[in-house]
Amino acid sequence: MAIVAQPPAAIEIKSLSKIYYTRNKTAVKAVNDLNLSVPAGQIFGFLGSNGAGKTTTIKMACGLVTPTAGSVRINGHDVARERGVAMRQLGVVLEGTRNIYWRLTAWQNLIYFGHLKDQWGKPLAQHAEKLLRELDLWERRNDEIRTFSRGMQQKVAIACALITNPSIVLLDVPTLGLDVQASATMKEWILKLAREEGRTVVLTTHQLDLAEELCDRVAIMRKGNLLVDKPLNSLLHLFRQEHYEIRVKGILDETQAASFAELTMSSSDDETVLTGSINDQKALHTYIDLLQGMNLPLVSVQRVEPNLEDVFVHLLTEGEKEENLEKHLLNYA
Repeated sequence: MAIVAQPPAAIEIKSLSKIYYTRNKTAVKAVNDLNLSVPAGQIFGFLGSNGAGKTTTIKMACGLVTPTAGSVRINGHDVARERGVAMRQLGVVLEGTRNIYWRLTAWQNLIYFGHLKDQWGKPLAQHAEKLLRELDLWERRNDEIRTFSRGMQQKVAIACALITNPSIVLLDVPTLGLDVQASATMKEWILKLAREEGRTVVLTTHQLDLAEELCDRVAIMRKGNLLVDKPLNSLLHLFRQEHYEIRVKGILDETQAASFAELTMSSSDDETVLTGSINDQKALHTYIDLLQGMNLPLVSVQRVEPNLEDVFVHLLTEGEKEENLEKHLLNYA
């Protein structure tokens, strides 16, 4: 039976590293030996705290930063050796709408970015008009970007990213500074790009609820290292097995609360709720016994559905324990 070759991943990152040097020549690893594969046609969440290495990785994928080591392939094209072809596969919206020119009009921006990727004439003009009409910007097409609201600027940035019909769209914190209505419009567009148009979307964001709502797969980084790369459902299922909520009557004082430092605690209406990862039944009963020893009546104990924020906090907290970092990476990467 003939073996059918699988199509290449949308983005393939192998052994990618970036080292910067401070003024006193101290090496800082912004990205450390990163291996990552982004499946085609999915919304891929690329997450991490500030300084995790997300933006540096995105810039290396876009050819804006030269890697210290390793490679990035875009739809099978090596960014270093085939930069022109690789960049034609990408549409990019950088944080703060930095990929558009504020002193140009919306129309001029789209035509300019089309020309950069060798798009010309009537087909370019027709596509620019289509995008501006879909984004409700046609009537403002001849106005300078600097006169637009933040939400409108973000729409123009998206249109510029899509003007050449790229199969991959990189969105770096696309909802930063947007109001509720503009954020909702952005979410609709992200879903449309992937679900209706079949594009690959790479999304970096600090809004974990947004990532959980939209993403098919997530990767989480910490200090240049990859902590996890899994389908979202698989990742949540992994933590679902060990996540509990314990509810008791009464409020814990500072000394009592110290016994539950590894759990998240909240209090209201003379009740305390403890939530977090509890690895086994023995550990669960230990917590219950502690609470009963404090004369705090037990209201309920239940396994709860973790959200992406719970997983994110747990992974980063574990990552902070440097003595367990190597084991941690092996368990989740």
